[in-house]
Amino acid sequence: MLTFGEYSSSLALSAIILGLGLWVLPVLDRTSTTARTIVLSVSTILAWRYAIWRLTETIPPFGLGIEALTAWGFALLEIATIVSSTIAAFILTRTRSRLEEATKYEHWWPYGAVPRVDVYIATYNEELEVLERTIIGAKSLAGPPARIFVLDDGRRPWLAAACEQLGVSYRTRPDNHHAKAGNINYTLSQRLKDPDPPAFIAVLDADFVPHRNFVKRTIALFHDRTVGLVQTPQHFFNPDPIQHNLGVSSGYPDEQRFFFDHVEASRDAWGIAICCGTSSMVRVEAVAQIGGFPTESVTEDFLLTLRLDERGWKTVYLNEPLTEGLAPEGLQEYIVQRGRWCLGLMQIVRNVYSPLGWNGLHLMHRVGLADSVLYWWSTFTFRLASLICPLLFWYLGIAVVNANIPDVISYYLPYYLAVILGLNWISRGLIIPLLNDVSQVVAAWPIVRAAAMGMFTKGPHKFRVTAKGGDRTRVVVQWPLLWPFALLFLLTAGGLVIAFVDPGHFSYDHVAGDGIIIIMFWTLYNLLLLGVAIMACIERPRVDRPLREFVEAATVDIRGEQVPVWISEFGVDHARIVGASGLKPESRTAVTLKNIGRIEASVTEETLDGCRLRLVPSAYQREAILAKLHTTEQMPGVGHGDLRLIIKQLARAFSAR
Repeated sequence: MLTFGEYSSSLALSAIILGLGLWVLPVLDRTSTTARTIVLSVSTILAWRYAIWRLTETIPPFGLGIEALTAWGFALLEIATIVSSTIAAFILTRTRSRLEEATKYEHWWPYGAVPRVDVYIATYNEELEVLERTIIGAKSLAGPPARIFVLDDGRRPWLAAACEQLGVSYRTRPDNHHAKAGNINYTLSQRLKDPDPPAFIAVLDADFVPHRNFVKRTIALFHDRTVGLVQTPQHFFNPDPIQHNLGVSSGYPDEQRFFFDHVEASRDAWGIAICCGTSSMVRVEAVAQIGGFPTESVTEDFLLTLRLDERGWKTVYLNEPLTEGLAPEGLQEYIVQRGRWCLGLMQIVRNVYSPLGWNGLHLMHRVGLADSVLYWWSTFTFRLASLICPLLFWYLGIAVVNANIPDVISYYLPYYLAVILGLNWISRGLIIPLLNDVSQVVAAWPIVRAAAMGMFTKGPHKFRVTAKGGDRTRVVVQWPLLWPFALLFLLTAGGLVIAFVDPGHFSYDHVAGDGIIIIMFWTLYNLLLLGVAIMACIERPRVDRPLREFVEAATVDIRGEQVPVWISEFGVDHARIVGASGLKPESRTAVTLKNIGRIEASVTEETLDGCRLRLVPSAYQREAILAKLHTTEQMPGVGHGDLRLIIKQLARAFSAR
């Protein structure tokens, strides 16, 4: 029987870490390299303290038996995640902001020599609803004048007509060779033959709308003649499938926020920022030197950075929200997108640039490449293994950890607390453990499969373009994704049933230290994780999409009188007004907004505090609405986590199911 003293002594280090995290971290400067180094060094030291304990005290001597192989395999996989997190922590010790630099060099070019800019909007199968926002945003750009080109690999006549109506250039090519990279290369080669070839190219995906100052701010950083590419963040004006399906979009940031708000800024401080495709601008001279956008990988953006670095061109990062995009609305599309990213990176490592190979990459780019490879391989493989290992204990008597509870508390808990507190200090609360785990679990198997395919098979590898738009008004159960989680949930719950119904079934306490207590806790967490993952696989309807926070004063016509109201929801064909009464369903009215004017409307529904309207804007007003919604200088989405709000929203979602 363990005594209170044994438990209290094992908790001592965790209490110190928690106290320092709550009292010291809030007063430290997040941008200080010294402060970041100290905080991340503490978590790294504790991680390796835990790793040494795992390898020396919790697994049997190496052998060819199933127990030894399983225990060693899981332990080494866990060590791989610690190696990955160590490299990531090293990169995160620095951060850089180029906001002042962009302001200082807004007009760096000589008088009368305004640089020529092309904006390329690459498209394949997106709907007009998606493309229209991006085209109108590009037309609203301030700064050096830009020519806008829609590059259509779908060769759709209706899009050609829409481009003519919207006043932008429409381009196609004879084939779809090399996908997006080939699409851009074809138009660039044609443009370089024109009398007014571009000096810079801004690249936008079909679903990313530039803010008015996108060109003005990014082109400023090209004052440095060694800069070949400027990347900006990719933020989203709609919730991704995890946020939306779990109902936590108000409190939980999108899964990419940590990378774009913090990892890229840290990579930039080390000189290894990477191109992420859309929301970037590139110097044509630099692209010409490397023979165009590279085509050896489905992630041509990452490879573009490495090609530029080899020729002495820098990729830099401007951590300022200058575009906003449409996140994948379906879980299948979300997973397909991440699988493509993983596949592309493995293609680069296998076929072009190995971090250990003979090539022209600088040392830090090799470190960054190794970090990316380890992340994709170790994180998602470990996540799958963590779901399976408790089942080995329940059904086969195989335990991958042989430890007692005080040791687990003494070694694992301080490491875990230090990592969570340190990363949340750096990111202002972006790391929410359970939800971050769910984001990884739902994509784990497709990503592991993509990693193996890209690393071990020659190719060519087919991939699917991420679908955007479409009908999202129904509840859709993603059974192909859900059933493996449901099966794992039932098997995991079955282990608990066996433990309670037939305790004598277990005759192997010796392989798990304190018996089944540690496995029991692990199992309960997996049940919670799998339960939330199952919820994420049930896609809720998206009504009045894309949803976007919008609050603005306006007036509404009520029996000929202009009544002041607030607009709380707004889109090209709908609005919700607050603060008006007397409007009945089907009645005609009009709403007047700043910079848009009077929009004809009809009432569709009364609400407790106002009503919902169906808008009938003119063509000019439709463009003005889209510009107002998506091109202003603001950051879309949620920029930090709110744990209390997340718990409240998750509880509401569970009760609703």
